[in-house]
Amino acid sequence: MPRSSTGPAVAVLTAAALGVVGFLGYQAKATAPDHRTQERRSSQATDSKGKTKDKAEKKSTALPKGSGTGVRVVYSLSGSRVWLVGADGKATRSFAVGASSASPDPGTYQVTSRNPSGVGSDGVQVEHVVVFHQDEGVTFGFSAAMDGAMPDPRAKKKTGAVRESRADGAALWEFAQPNTKVVVIA
Repeated sequence: MPRSSTGPAVAVLTAAALGVVGFLGYQAKATAPDHRTQERRSSQATDSKGKTKDKAEKKSTALPKGSGTGVRVVYSLSGSRVWLVGADGKATRSFAVGASSASPDPGTYQVTSRNPSGVGSDGVQVEHVVVFHQDEGVTFGFSAAMDGAMPDPRAKKKTGAVRESRADGAALWEFAQPNTKVVVIA
């Protein structure tokens, strides 16, 4: 029975195809945005007159009144937003965040510790960890997930992670030094 010489060629072509697929997967991951949203939402809403209105216009990003004075981080529980506020009382940066299954009570806290990287209480690899409160075994702090994941607000395990994008996490890390005031508002 004659032998076929196509076996080695098939093996080489298969290996090359697998290499290309692996490279394309790596390239896709490397160029993907570093912040994933939990869900896609419609960007359209209707006002009282039935006109379509963009939700971005509807949700204000202005610094809330009554959020304290001086240098501070302001965290709005209902707005899922953080503001970094300078000594002049003006926000230097504002960004959306994702909260986990537990939230701190509204009030004034301060940064108690910082860690450049670690594993969050939800098991996710994080960076730029800024802790501001602990209550009943739950640690509350800001962090950015290395893979861009947001915490699950419906998780059964109580965790106090407040997650932001990696870029926003780096900005908060630079801003929120130990003892910086953190004002949590409803």
